[in-house]
Amino acid sequence: MPTKTLLFVVLVLLGVGLFNQTAYRVLETEKAILLEFGNLVDASIEPGLHFKLPVAEEVKKFDARVLTLDSKGETYYTLEKKPLIVDSFVKWRVADIEKFYTGTSFDERRAERLLQERTNEGLRNQISKRVMQEVISGQRDELMSDLREDLDRVMRESVGVEVVDVRVKKIDLPSEVSSTVYERMNSEREIEARQYRAEGQEKALAIRAKADRDAVVLEAEAYRESEQLRGDGDAKAANVYASAYNKDPEFYSFYRSINAYSEVFNNKSDLLVLDPSSDFFKYLQSGDGKNR
Repeated sequence: MPTKTLLFVVLVLLGVGLFNQTAYRVLETEKAILLEFGNLVDASIEPGLHFKLPVAEEVKKFDARVLTLDSKGETYYTLEKKPLIVDSFVKWRVADIEKFYTGTSFDERRAERLLQERTNEGLRNQISKRVMQEVISGQRDELMSDLREDLDRVMRESVGVEVVDVRVKKIDLPSEVSSTVYERMNSEREIEARQYRAEGQEKALAIRAKADRDAVVLEAEAYRESEQLRGDGDAKAANVYASAYNKDPEFYSFYRSINAYSEVFNNKSDLLVLDPSSDFFKYLQSGDGKNR
């Protein structure tokens, strides 16, 4: 290989190596700091292509996006000293690069370990101030809000980390107390069910009593109305009979006798013993009602 060509290749390789040692790129999703012999020189490097002095200067990068710390379930005690297993997660990101480098040296595991410790301490403090019902449902949102604010303040001051959100994924009871709690819940529901049944029976008795009372009242009113109508009918009939009697007493007597004969002799099995000369048979003895 000619000397000039070899020299050119060597120069190219040296140039590439020097470029790699001096040039660096910061992505939009990253944050970077520039160190000079271990001392922080620049903590606000913008995204793009930059250059540094080889050997003397060093660049450290870290993910600038919102990261998730998924914690395993831990046991905490409520105000009544009841244990709860709480499974949570934290959304966080680097807010102050200089503090973050000073506190963690851009070690993500160290940052997550510190954040986990602070989260456990915050959950322990918040849960210990509340009863079980408040932790599970009553004040759960308030608990998460207070925890996020306290955790964000502490992490910003110590390592420059912003806590975006803290959420509880699941709350369980320890296995040794779950059966007791479930039995108590069943007993409470059974008591409520019996109470509802008793109230339903009481209302049913009241409804039946009212219906029976209304039925008696309706029957009494109907009977009174029917008796009144019957009395009015009898009075009208008596008036008609009296008017007919006044117009022709003999015909009226004859008509009443014929009706009496129809009713008396309606059933052949009936036996009636009367004197043939009695007034009952006077219209059967002669056409004019006189005895012969």
